[in-house]
Amino acid sequence: MRYELFISLRYLKAKRKQVFISVITFLSMAGVGLGVMALVVVLSVMRGFEDDLKGKILGTNAHLVVLQHGAPIRDYRDILQKVKGVEGVVAATPFIFTQAMITSESNAHGIVLRGIDPLTAGGVINIETTLKKGTLADLEEKGNSSGHPGVFIGKELAQNLGVMLEDTVVVVSPLGALAPMGLGPPMKKFQIKGIFDSGMYEYDTTLAYISLKSAQKFLNMEDAVSGVEVKVRDLYGVKEIARKVQKELGFPFWTKDWMQMNRSLFAALKLERTVMFIILVLIVLVAAFGIVSTLIMVVMEKNKDIAILKSMGATARSIMRVFILEGLIIGVVGTALGLIGGYAICRILATYQFISLPRDIYYISHLPVKMNGMDFFLIAVSALGISFLATLYPSWQASKLDPAEALRYE
Repeated sequence: MRYELFISLRYLKAKRKQVFISVITFLSMAGVGLGVMALVVVLSVMRGFEDDLKGKILGTNAHLVVLQHGAPIRDYRDILQKVKGVEGVVAATPFIFTQAMITSESNAHGIVLRGIDPLTAGGVINIETTLKKGTLADLEEKGNSSGHPGVFIGKELAQNLGVMLEDTVVVVSPLGALAPMGLGPPMKKFQIKGIFDSGMYEYDTTLAYISLKSAQKFLNMEDAVSGVEVKVRDLYGVKEIARKVQKELGFPFWTKDWMQMNRSLFAALKLERTVMFIILVLIVLVAAFGIVSTLIMVVMEKNKDIAILKSMGATARSIMRVFILEGLIIGVVGTALGLIGGYAICRILATYQFISLPRDIYYISHLPVKMNGMDFFLIAVSALGISFLATLYPSWQASKLDPAEALRYE
């Protein structure tokens, strides 16, 4: 063991008359540990929230959408074949997208109505995994004994409407249609054949699915669709695949990927995580002042020791190294305790999920946690870097001590 490290470790153990310095040392360790622990927990929760939100959004929506400028797509079967032939595309399905109103005997609610192909939609969106009751095959009109086409609605929407499985609801479209009394909104009865729970309050209160054929009849679209939904192999390489699809189809078709559709939301989450990191690093910075004060008090207390070491041949660099090592030991121990404590709290939060959230505000029902190795590394580097910077001034002051001046009256 180098003598600088040996002396640093000895200085951490205060004598009986210097208990106060020892207490400050442990408080400095605790301060660094608490700051690191707060960083670990908050960044893990923020990352978990972002990933959970991303998973729910991509479970309900496609990775890529193909649309046509100013008009619905009529030759969508040819488009489907061309899109499926593009490298990186896993599956594709046609869809119809419109706004409507759904009414029951007791209530009414505005909805986003989506017409999907029961045969191919399951390969693009994860609707079947969110269904609490019913299957995609139940959307088929021919399989419905009541004579009414089927509809899937969210759990929250079902509660708002006061309806259950097999109940009948009326869907009203804002698009005008010719009726016996003149121009009016088209209305059609649907039977609830499934109730889904996506885990996102916004989707569970506003989204409803019907079959593609039912949507075409209801909206008088004949054999046209709003667009084509696409699932890709590489989630983060979707922009390159979108360029390939657009090049294959040409004008007037255009594409929109999941990053563009949710850009503002994920940008806000990323900014929030960055700001939280900066704010919590300030907590570690405040704890670093504890390291500074500890080292300054140790230097003042050890003036005689420093003078004797210098008289025995210790260089200014060696003296500086003694106090830098002492400060770094405080920082390393505090950082290690903080990382362990943060990991333990995150494991408890992830396992027991005892913190619940109001779903209408936070989209999700519980506090999600996802630990990331890179976050742990960045936190550890930041904490140790701040601890190192905190040691420089007291160590420099110790190295400048004149031994003759310190030992004059001894």
